[in-house]
Amino acid sequence: MRYSLLVSGGLLALASAASVPSSEKKSYDGYKVVRLTVGEHVAKVQNIVDRLGLTTWKGKPRANADADIVVPPSLIGAFEAEIAGMKAVTMHDDLGASIADEASFSVYAGIEHLQFLDDLHSQYLNQSQVVSAGNSLKGNAITGIHFWGKAGKGKPAVVFHGTVHAREWISTMAQVVEYLAFNLLTTSDNAEVAGFLDKYDFIFFPVVNPDGFIYTQESDRMWRKNRQTTSGSSCIGHDINRNWPYKWSTSGGASSNPCAEDFKGKAEGDAPETVVLADWLKKTQAAQGVKLFIDWHAYSQLLMTPYGYSCTALAPKNDELQSLARGAAAAIKAVNGVSFTTGTHLLHHLQGRAGSSVDYVNDVTGA
Repeated sequence: MRYSLLVSGGLLALASAASVPSSEKKSYDGYKVVRLTVGEHVAKVQNIVDRLGLTTWKGKPRANADADIVVPPSLIGAFEAEIAGMKAVTMHDDLGASIADEASFSVYAGIEHLQFLDDLHSQYLNQSQVVSAGNSLKGNAITGIHFWGKAGKGKPAVVFHGTVHAREWISTMAQVVEYLAFNLLTTSDNAEVAGFLDKYDFIFFPVVNPDGFIYTQESDRMWRKNRQTTSGSSCIGHDINRNWPYKWSTSGGASSNPCAEDFKGKAEGDAPETVVLADWLKKTQAAQGVKLFIDWHAYSQLLMTPYGYSCTALAPKNDELQSLARGAAAAIKAVNGVSFTTGTHLLHHLQGRAGSSVDYVNDVTGA
C-alpha cells in the first residue's frame, strides 16, 4: 500500500499577511496570545476576531474547542472587554519576548544550515546523494537528501516535505526532518533500520519554501507564505499548501484574498515552488513509485490523512491510512508520552482545505 499523511506538531505559529521591507524586522513586542474556550459561542468568537482584525493559530473558531488568538498591544483592552466572562488563558504575555527567548537558545539556524545535508552525504558517499526538486521564485534551490541501503537505490520512495509554511522551523531542523535523516543514516548498521533502508529509498526535503523561510530569518519571524507578488494587490505571498493543482477551486477550502494567510493564488499551481515540487513527485512516481508521503507541519499534535477538500469523501485507502496513523501515534506516545490525535483533515478542521499537497499526492501522484 502507498500512503500520504500530514503531520502537525507543537510550535509557536502565526502569519502576517502584509509585506514587511527586508530592511525592517517586524516586532511582536507586547503582543499577547490568548487561548479562549469557545464552547458554543462560535459566532461570537468569530465576530470578535473579524471586527478586531485578529489572527488565530488554529484556523476558524470551532464549537467545544479552544481558539488561540493573537492580540496586538493596541487592541488588548478592546479584546479583553469583548471576552469578559469567557474562560481564557494567556499563552504568551509578550510574544516578542517569547521569540527573543527562542533565538537565544541557538537551536534554529538560517538557510545556510542546509550545508548539513552535504556534510551528511560526505559521510555516506555510497548510500546518499544531495538532490534538488528545482528552484523557488527567488532562485533558491529546494534541496533534499536521498539515501538508501546496501541493496542500492531505485526502490519505492518515502518522501518528506518540511517548512512549507515558513515560520514552522521545527519541521525543518534537528527536531524533525533532518533529525530523521541523520538518525536513519547513522544507525544504518542496526538490523531493523537496515531493513527499511534496503526496502525503500528515503528522500527528504527539509525546506520546500526557502524564500519564505529566509524572510522569517531576516524580517518577520511569523511569516507563513512564499514571497510571490499578486497583480492588483500590495500583499505578498501564496500559501503553497493551498496552491497544488488538485481540488484547488473547492468552495471554502482556501482564501481568494491575497492578504489572507491561506491565499491560494490566482490559479492552481501558479506558485513556482508548487510547480517544481509537483513535477518532481510525478517523475519520482513514474521512475520508482512513491510509497509514503508526509508533509510535516507545526502546531497541535495531529496525524492527519486525506482528504482535506471534502468532509464526506474518503480516500480509497482510508482504512489503511487510519491504521498507519494510529500506529504512528502509539509509537510516539510510547517514547515520550505525548498524545497525537488521528483522523482525516476535516475531522479536525471543520472548514475544507483546497489545493493541499497531501490530497494531490494521494490522488494525482498515487501515493
